[in-house]
Amino acid sequence: MGYAFGMPHLFTPLTLPSPAGGLVLPNRIVVAPMCQYQAVNGEARDWHLMHWGNLLNSGAALFTIEATGVLPEGRISPACLGLWDDRTEAALANTLHRARALAPHAAVCIQLAHAGRKASSQVPWRGGQLLAPDQGGWQPVGPSALPQLPHEPPPAALTPDGLERVKAAFVQAAVRSARLGVDAIELHAAHGYLLHEFLSPLANQRSDAYGGSLENRMRFPLEVFAAMRAAFRGVLGVRISASDWVEGGWDVEHSAVFAQQLQALGCNFIHVSSGGVSPQQKIALGANYQVPFAKRIRQACGMATTAVGLITQAQQAEDILQAGDADLVALARAFLYNPRWGWHAAAALGGQVVGNPVYWRGLPREAQSVFGAVAVGTR
Repeated sequence: MGYAFGMPHLFTPLTLPSPAGGLVLPNRIVVAPMCQYQAVNGEARDWHLMHWGNLLNSGAALFTIEATGVLPEGRISPACLGLWDDRTEAALANTLHRARALAPHAAVCIQLAHAGRKASSQVPWRGGQLLAPDQGGWQPVGPSALPQLPHEPPPAALTPDGLERVKAAFVQAAVRSARLGVDAIELHAAHGYLLHEFLSPLANQRSDAYGGSLENRMRFPLEVFAAMRAAFRGVLGVRISASDWVEGGWDVEHSAVFAQQLQALGCNFIHVSSGGVSPQQKIALGANYQVPFAKRIRQACGMATTAVGLITQAQQAEDILQAGDADLVALARAFLYNPRWGWHAAAALGGQVVGNPVYWRGLPREAQSVFGAVAVGTR
């Protein structure tokens, strides 16, 4: 497939608009948020310094910090990152400042999240089961008193006061994020966590203004977004699960309507994933398995759209963009396996990335154009 103007589309710039003027990304590669389960009392620590510094040197234009709890009870696990008070803000600010000082400039996005009924869980490699309070857990909350798994105790259904507390926490975390100097915020409304739970009829069986019809189920996530938009002038986007992969659940056409509503409220990008709300999901896994969702939502709203999910090869990412199915391509596990994925993609396709000069001489001769005109020393 030919490249416009001799440059692969993956390495052309993209501007994400915002009330503050927008963010120019030099390429279309995104490091997707990846939970590390290495925080202590919500605080970032040296693991995050190593992890962030490494991926800020990846060649991606946008690096996304993992799901960050806006309340202590909004964490997936006791080991998850948080941003709910001065202490967690200070730890995150210090770690992010140090990581950015060790890397070439790359834009940083933070994903703000509330885990809802999937909170208070053990870390994945120890089973991921719900933790009781005497095991270090807490009482999860959700839109309705419906558990994620049939054998689990139900979450507490959020009251009107609880809804306001959660909304206020998202807003305050957005304000704290601005003080951190991040370039963008991604609101987490995917993977079966709280905002996705409100959207999905499989998790939301409320009888008030926040349940029942599609309009009502979208109401609380849209209220949270609107409140964050009023408080944060930078690039603000949303990650969604485009489908529950369960008959009668949330689906891509609902997602298209939701995306249009978000756009009307000033959303700047949408990151399209899927699943996570029900153990009954039947996901048709395979390369590009979520790309059709991104294509449909991009057609519906026209926002900058990110495709994600089993995208591992440079040409695969390029083809998605060339086909007009998405504007950005996000990878997660591929970056864990190959933290220089952006460099390898540039070498394979004939693009260029920004790299720390400390690493320049590590390039093989046939890949030296990845960084443009590079003088490789011999000392």
